[in-house]
Amino acid sequence: MTSLAGQVAIVTGGASGLGLGIVQRFVEAGAAVVIADINDRDGEAYADRIGAHYQHVDVTNAEHVNAVIQKSTDHFGRLDVMVNNAGVSSKMHRSFLHDDLSDFSKVMGVNLLGVMLGTREAARYMADNGGGAIINIASIGGMNPGGGVMTYRASKAAVIHFTESVAAELAPLGVSVNCIAPGGIPTPILASSVEGLSPEALEKFVEKTRAKMRSDRPLPRDGTAEDVAEAALYFAAFSDTTGVVLPVDGGTTAGLLR
Repeated sequence: MTSLAGQVAIVTGGASGLGLGIVQRFVEAGAAVVIADINDRDGEAYADRIGAHYQHVDVTNAEHVNAVIQKSTDHFGRLDVMVNNAGVSSKMHRSFLHDDLSDFSKVMGVNLLGVMLGTREAARYMADNGGGAIINIASIGGMNPGGGVMTYRASKAAVIHFTESVAAELAPLGVSVNCIAPGGIPTPILASSVEGLSPEALEKFVEKTRAKMRSDRPLPRDGTAEDVAEAALYFAAFSDTTGVVLPVDGGTTAGLLR
């Protein structure tokens, strides 16, 4: 079993979805984990339940990001792993021609600026303290073209390119930077992409979209947060790997290339 015993990790957006799965897996592997989120209720509850720590962090705020790293290193004496997972979806529209781009700044702020701030602040500490691992969570929506949620797709494509670029710069400092691109994994983010639907209509929309994702997925099962967490554990434990973008998507991207 891969061990993170004695290591310290921060997971942004760790109070739900993929982030929570990563937090749980890291705790199981022996790490001290800080959940950095704006969802205080769930963040504090899960931290108490699974033996993690919680801090309110808006990832678009450089002072918040710096504060969680400072607090973690002051409390634990180190920081080994930074997972930049916090993300939001843009809103679904009938077509791009109907998109008013009103959520552009918010989506880019959380999905891209948040990743860049988290990477920068963590790397500043790691570069002076023996290195470390940074893991950025993107999406196969940033790898493959497709319709809908264009701002979300653009933000995740930017995360991928940023990860590959900054990995080369930080490698000589002993800091690895890798990217996970999940796809077709049930999380609350899909439902958040639409608004104005009744609960019944929203449920139908989610199931219809999930069915389409399954039809694009060669492996005959839904992916899980645990699958993404295992990929994160690998990148956290093996720092010789850097600049990698790993799809965790049941072969969806491979299937679309055929």
